[in-house]
Amino acid sequence: MQQQIVRETFHLVSKRDDNVCNFLEGGSLIGGSDYKLIYRHYATLYFVFCVDSSESELGILDLIQVFVETLDKCFENVCELDLIFNVDKVHYILHEMVMGGMVLETNMNEVVAQVEAQNKLEKSETGFSAAPARAVSAVKSMNLPELPRNINIGDINIKVPNLSHLV
Repeated sequence: MQQQIVRETFHLVSKRDDNVCNFLEGGSLIGGSDYKLIYRHYATLYFVFCVDSSESELGILDLIQVFVETLDKCFENVCELDLIFNVDKVHYILHEMVMGGMVLETNMNEVVAQVEAQNKLEKSETGFSAAPARAVSAVKSMNLPELPRNINIGDINIKVPNLSHLV
Protein backbone atom coordinates (compact mmCIF):
# COMPACT_ATOMS: atom_id res chain seq x y z
CA MET A 1 0.00 0.00 0.00
CA GLN A 2 2.80 2.43 0.90
CA GLN A 3 4.54 1.83 -2.44
CA GLN A 4 1.25 2.51 -4.27
CA ILE A 5 0.89 5.82 -2.42
CA VAL A 6 4.45 6.80 -3.29
CA ARG A 7 3.92 5.83 -6.94
CA GLU A 8 0.64 7.73 -7.20
CA THR A 9 2.13 10.79 -5.49
CA PHE A 10 5.14 10.79 -7.81
CA HIS A 11 2.87 10.35 -10.83
CA LEU A 12 0.67 13.28 -9.78
CA VAL A 13 3.57 15.62 -8.99
CA SER A 14 6.12 14.75 -11.67
CA LYS A 15 3.69 15.19 -14.58
CA ARG A 16 2.95 18.82 -13.70
CA ASP A 17 4.53 21.74 -15.52
CA ASP A 18 6.96 23.95 -13.63
CA ASN A 19 4.74 27.00 -14.25
CA VAL A 20 1.68 25.66 -12.34
CA CYS A 21 1.04 26.04 -8.63
CA ASN A 22 2.60 23.64 -6.13
CA PHE A 23 -0.69 22.47 -4.56
CA LEU A 24 -3.00 19.74 -5.75
CA GLU A 25 -5.72 17.54 -4.35
CA GLY A 26 -4.62 14.19 -3.06
CA GLY A 27 -5.25 11.19 -5.25
CA SER A 28 -7.67 8.36 -4.50
CA LEU A 29 -5.13 6.48 -2.35
CA ILE A 30 -4.16 9.59 -0.40
CA GLY A 31 -7.65 10.57 0.69
CA GLY A 32 -9.09 12.52 -2.20
CA SER A 33 -10.29 16.07 -1.63
CA ASP A 34 -9.83 15.87 2.16
CA TYR A 35 -6.05 16.02 1.65
CA LYS A 36 -3.70 18.16 -0.40
CA LEU A 37 -0.26 17.52 -1.78
CA ILE A 38 2.04 20.51 -1.39
CA TYR A 39 5.42 20.15 -3.04
CA ARG A 40 8.57 21.88 -4.19
CA HIS A 41 10.85 20.68 -6.96
CA TYR A 42 14.58 21.38 -6.56
CA ALA A 43 16.78 20.09 -9.40
CA THR A 44 16.15 16.33 -9.27
CA LEU A 45 14.55 16.28 -5.81
CA TYR A 46 10.84 16.53 -4.99
CA PHE A 47 9.78 17.40 -1.47
CA VAL A 48 6.11 16.52 -0.98
CA PHE A 49 3.96 17.05 2.10
CA CYS A 50 0.51 15.54 2.37
CA VAL A 51 -1.69 17.72 4.60
CA ASP A 52 -5.36 17.97 5.42
CA SER A 53 -7.45 20.63 3.72
CA SER A 54 -7.30 23.01 6.71
CA GLU A 55 -3.51 23.60 6.41
CA SER A 56 -2.12 26.78 4.92
CA GLU A 57 -0.54 26.04 1.55
CA LEU A 58 1.87 28.95 1.82
CA GLY A 59 2.84 27.95 5.36
CA ILE A 60 3.71 24.44 4.18
CA LEU A 61 5.67 25.81 1.20
CA ASP A 62 7.65 27.93 3.65
CA LEU A 63 8.21 24.85 5.85
CA ILE A 64 9.52 22.92 2.82
CA GLN A 65 11.84 25.83 1.99
CA VAL A 66 13.24 25.92 5.55
CA PHE A 67 13.60 22.11 5.55
CA VAL A 68 15.57 22.15 2.29
CA GLU A 69 17.77 25.06 3.43
CA THR A 70 18.46 23.19 6.69
CA LEU A 71 19.36 20.02 4.79
CA ASP A 72 21.61 22.07 2.55
CA LYS A 73 23.39 23.58 5.54
CA CYS A 74 23.74 20.26 7.40
CA PHE A 75 24.98 18.31 4.36
CA GLU A 76 26.79 21.17 2.57
CA ASN A 77 25.00 21.21 -0.80
CA VAL A 78 22.53 18.39 -0.26
CA CYS A 79 22.03 15.84 -3.01
CA GLU A 80 20.13 12.58 -3.49
CA LEU A 81 22.97 10.48 -2.09
CA ASP A 82 23.01 12.49 1.14
CA LEU A 83 19.34 11.73 1.63
CA ILE A 84 19.70 8.05 0.77
CA PHE A 85 22.77 7.30 2.89
CA ASN A 86 21.79 9.51 5.83
CA VAL A 87 18.08 8.82 6.11
CA ASP A 88 18.27 8.76 9.94
CA LYS A 89 19.77 12.24 10.00
CA VAL A 90 17.14 13.49 7.53
CA HIS A 91 14.39 12.10 9.77
CA TYR A 92 16.03 13.69 12.81
CA ILE A 93 16.07 17.08 11.07
CA LEU A 94 12.44 16.68 10.02
CA HIS A 95 11.45 15.65 13.57
CA GLU A 96 13.15 18.75 14.93
CA MET A 97 10.80 20.75 12.72
CA VAL A 98 7.58 18.68 12.73
CA MET A 99 6.35 16.19 15.30
CA GLY A 100 2.96 14.54 15.51
CA GLY A 101 1.72 16.62 12.60
CA MET A 102 2.50 19.91 14.35
CA VAL A 103 5.14 22.35 13.18
CA LEU A 104 7.47 22.87 16.13
CA GLU A 105 10.35 24.89 14.73
CA THR A 106 10.89 26.92 11.58
CA ASN A 107 14.07 28.74 12.64
CA MET A 108 16.81 27.09 10.56
CA ASN A 109 19.59 28.20 12.93
CA GLU A 110 17.84 26.58 15.90
CA VAL A 111 17.36 23.31 14.01
CA VAL A 112 21.01 23.31 12.86
CA ALA A 113 22.15 23.93 16.45
CA GLN A 114 20.13 20.91 17.62
CA VAL A 115 21.57 18.75 14.83
CA GLU A 116 25.11 19.80 15.76
CA ALA A 117 24.40 18.99 19.43
CA GLN A 118 23.14 15.55 18.36
CA ASN A 119 26.28 15.00 16.27
CA LYS A 120 28.49 15.85 19.28
CA LEU A 121 26.51 13.42 21.43
CA GLU A 122 26.90 10.66 18.83
CA LYS A 123 30.67 11.28 18.65
CA SER A 124 31.00 11.09 22.44
CA GLU A 125 29.04 7.82 22.49
CA THR A 126 31.39 6.44 19.84
CA GLY A 127 34.17 6.87 22.40
CA PHE A 128 32.25 4.71 24.87
CA SER A 129 31.71 1.93 22.36
CA ALA A 130 35.43 1.89 21.55
CA ALA A 131 36.43 1.62 25.23
CA PRO A 132 36.67 -2.23 25.35
CA ALA A 133 39.03 -2.27 22.37
CA ARG A 134 41.17 0.44 23.96
CA ALA A 135 41.27 -1.55 27.22
CA VAL A 136 42.46 -4.71 25.45
CA SER A 137 45.09 -2.69 23.60
CA ALA A 138 46.29 -1.12 26.86
CA VAL A 139 46.61 -4.50 28.58
CA LYS A 140 48.52 -5.92 25.63
CA SER A 141 50.98 -3.02 25.70
CA MET A 142 51.66 -3.29 29.46
CA ASN A 143 55.26 -4.15 30.33
CA LEU A 144 54.75 -6.96 32.79
CA PRO A 145 57.68 -9.29 33.37
CA GLU A 146 55.19 -12.14 33.16
CA LEU A 147 51.45 -12.43 33.16
CA PRO A 148 49.88 -13.20 36.54
CA ARG A 149 48.80 -16.83 36.93
CA ASN A 150 46.40 -16.28 39.82
CA ILE A 151 44.45 -13.23 40.92
CA ASN A 152 43.41 -13.07 44.56
CA ILE A 153 40.77 -10.57 45.63
CA GLY A 154 39.76 -11.13 49.24
CA ASP A 155 38.24 -14.61 49.45
CA ILE A 156 38.04 -14.92 45.65
CA ASN A 157 40.81 -16.72 43.77
CA ILE A 158 40.84 -16.56 39.99
CA LYS A 159 43.11 -18.82 37.96
CA VAL A 160 44.21 -17.06 34.76
CA PRO A 161 44.59 -19.30 31.71
CA ASN A 162 47.79 -19.28 29.70
CA LEU A 163 47.47 -16.30 27.33
CA SER A 164 51.05 -16.12 26.10
CA HIS A 165 49.96 -16.80 22.54
CA LEU A 166 47.97 -13.51 22.56
CA VAL A 167 50.84 -11.30 23.70
